This record gives sequence, C-alpha cells and structure tokens, in this order.
Amino acid sequence: MNADPSVQLRLLDVQALDVKLDQLAHRRATVPEAVTAQELAAEHKEISDAVGAVETELADLGREQRKADADVEQVRSRRDRDEKRLQAGQVGSPRDLENLQREIESLTKRQSDLEDAELEVMERVEESGKRQQELQARQAEIAGKLSVAEQARDASYAQIDTEISASHTERALTAEGIGADLLGLYEKRRAQFGGVGAAALRNRRCEGCRMEINASDLQKFAGSPPELVLRCEECGRILVRTAQSGLPGA
Repeated sequence: MNADPSVQLRLLDVQALDVKLDQLAHRRATVPEAVTAQELAAEHKEISDAVGAVETELADLGREQRKADADVEQVRSRRDRDEKRLQAGQVGSPRDLENLQREIESLTKRQSDLEDAELEVMERVEESGKRQQELQARQAEIAGKLSVAEQARDASYAQIDTEISASHTERALTAEGIGADLLGLYEKRRAQFGGVGAAALRNRRCEGCRMEINASDLQKFAGSPPELVLRCEECGRILVRTAQSGLPGA
C-alpha cells in the first residue's frame, strides 16, 4: 500500500487523537464522583428498604396493639359489670355469689395478663418508632450527600463530554484526505493491538511495541520508496517514518 509521506504522518496525529479519546472514555467510566454516587445510591436503597421494613413492622404492631387494647377493654368491661352486680347485691344464693367472686378473680388475672401483653406491644412500638426515626434521619442525610455527589458527577461528565466532542471534531478534520484503504488498515490494526494501529519509527525503534528494528529490516526500509506504507515486523502495526527514524543513509 502506498500513501504520501505527509498523509502517513497525519495518521500519527489521528492515532494520537484516538489515544486521547480512549483516555477520555476511560476517565468518564471511572469518574470518582460517579463511584461515590453509586456507593451512596446503594446505601440509600439499603436504608430505604430498612425504612420500609420498619414501616411494615409498625403497621403490624399497630394492629396487634389495637387488638390487645380491645381484649383488655373487653375483659375490663366484663369485670366491671360483675363487680357492680356484686356490690349491688344482685346475687341471691351463696353458690352464685361464690361463682361470681371466682369469675371476678379470674377476670382480674386475665386482665393483668392482657395488660402485660399490651404493655409489651407498646414497648415494641416505641422501639420500632425510635428505629424508624433514626433510619429516616440517616436516609435524609444520605439523600443529601447523594444529591451533591450526583451534581459533582454530572459536572465531571459535562466537562469530559465537552473534551470528547472537541476531540472527535478535531479527529474528523485530521482524518480528511487520508485514503479509505489506509484508514481502514489503520482501524483494523488498531482493533487488533489495543487501540494502537500506527506507530512512529524513531531511533530505529517501533514506538508501538518498543522493539528495536533489526538491521536487515532497517536496510529494507531505507531502500523502499517514501510512499510505501511500512509495517513493523514484530507487532504488525503500521510503521510511519519520521525525521528521527535513524534509517541507514538518512
């Protein structure tokens, strides 16, 4: 393949811009603010899930407390009626009186047990309420930090995207006039060799693989016409001659 030496040198400029674009893409993918925002978002979700679990727990405890209150009130009302009957002397026979007194004793104990259970539920409601408040406070704190991190992330993205856009424009202008065949070969080599498809020949060394060119290849390169597109025998990349190539007789 042949190409004007000036066009081959321009290919190195395209390569430099492609390296810059790769670096910008890497910077965008590893923006520290984005990592921070991602970590905060995960923590916020975890806390939000915990808040949701506590809210469900409080709803269940609310139903349990209402039932406990109703049970206590039912037993208390029944015991109050029995005590009123007892105090009003509405029980005729000694046996009925004894049965009523036993029932009152049983209801008193039942009421005490139910009130203990009711108190236990109330304590659990209080504990869950405190935990809910703590989680909600933490949730609000993380939400604030997340908002700041997202703003910083978006600012970094905007700056990098501006650089990417400018570099793409410059790359397109620089690539104008480079033949489709040479540019296609460059793109193919670039895909094969980690983003570097063309390298300069400087001081008898390929700057793509950093290997020194052997003497026979140097002689062959020196004897070839300037328009001939060279390839590094070591790595296969396009090798572009420069003023510092170090070719014999240059």
